[in-house]
Amino acid sequence: MERAKIGFVTGLTAEARWLRNAGFMIRVGGGTPLGAEQAAKALVQEGAQGLISFGLAGGLKPGLVPGSIVVPTAVLEGNRVYPADYALMSFLGGSTGAPIYAGQKIAETAHDKALIYRRSHPDAIDLESGAVARVAQARGLPFAVLRAVADPWDADLPHVTKVAMKDDGSLNFAAITASLLRHPRQIPSLFGVAKATKDARAALLRRLEKLPQRSF
Repeated sequence: MERAKIGFVTGLTAEARWLRNAGFMIRVGGGTPLGAEQAAKALVQEGAQGLISFGLAGGLKPGLVPGSIVVPTAVLEGNRVYPADYALMSFLGGSTGAPIYAGQKIAETAHDKALIYRRSHPDAIDLESGAVARVAQARGLPFAVLRAVADPWDADLPHVTKVAMKDDGSLNFAAITASLLRHPRQIPSLFGVAKATKDARAALLRRLEKLPQRSF
């Protein structure tokens, strides 16, 4: 498969710029299951021969720190299991040996994350991989996931993280400002989120730079 035929679905417009520069097909899903589904379908219509869910994730496995790379063996969505493609996982640097959980909403607290982890022991949670896996299976295409942990398993997320992103994957500065004005006590924890997100994005960039240039 050629690089130019691999379609990446990502949540943020900033991530999309990295991927275009790396020569991949790219669509922004805006960080929601519905947006990811629409993005994946668009990539298929444009000729993608394989799909990859790319971006940040919430850590579920104890010990995974911000910046930990996750290339899951499968996506768990409800009662369904979508196995990832071996060749695509190898292209992304190899499987990290556990599944990822397809959430419908952000796991906001350490308690929420612990409940999900106890059920099926996924490494992480994100909101887009389930939709990408579903579209790939329906079209008979291989898929894989490349994510970096931003908020770790033992961290509670501040309210602002729920409103920070627009549907198009850009930051919603008006909503961010309003949230901080209404809940100023979350500001200290927001600095921790910003540092963790920076570490996760740096890890993703390092992994992108190591991906093979050749077809496979």
